Amino acid sequence: MREFEHEPIRGLPERLPEGERILWQGAPSFAGLARGAFRMREVAVYFALLGAAKAAYALATGVGAGGAALEFFGMAAPAALTLGVLAGLAALSARSTVYTVTDKRVVFRFGMALEKAVNVPFAAIAGAAVKADRDGRGDIALALTPRSRVSYLAFWPHVRPFRYGRAEPSLRGLADVRGVASILASALAEAQPALAARAASAQAASPAPEPVPAGVTPASIPPRMAPPVGAAHPA
Repeated sequence: MREFEHEPIRGLPERLPEGERILWQGAPSFAGLARGAFRMREVAVYFALLGAAKAAYALATGVGAGGAALEFFGMAAPAALTLGVLAGLAALSARSTVYTVTDKRVVFRFGMALEKAVNVPFAAIAGAAVKADRDGRGDIALALTPRSRVSYLAFWPHVRPFRYGRAEPSLRGLADVRGVASILASALAEAQPALAARAASAQAASPAPEPVPAGVTPASIPPRMAPPVGAAHPA
């Protein structure tokens, strides 16, 4: 994660290395963020149900239709205030965010108060999931490899909802989510041979494990020679 004040290229804290190119660049839509990340529709339904419950209670206690109406419409002010704050946050988030897909990585530039840029190289991406609405808007969530982690709170709202333990950076509120997903899928597919070759080269360069003498059980190997299960050999 990197904070910056100047952008030599929109959405990027520095110029791309030679040979790297931008495949797609865009931003979340206000409507997509308001509905998906900030849950404005659910909040509006909550206040409507709360007002209806207060009105029903007023009728049940004999207040009358006038009193029940006052109870229901009494929720209008807090509802409008809450929805107004959420709409403002969604607008600021949409305006300050730029997503960039290159042929080597995905770059997130976001931050309503302090802008920051986060690189997610293709080598750190284990997979991607697309969630599309009927109007074509949607999100692309990036599942990361076990060695790659991001903070849910630091990335919010550009993260897949409710994945707290293994946060997944997400391109949210995209107007044409399927088109962007196609570009990203093609870039990941083209990068796989190079990533596999790099991994094979790194594995070949790592020292071979020491042979275990005959008659010696793994339990008798000194701790410095027996790495824990799942640990990688040093590069």
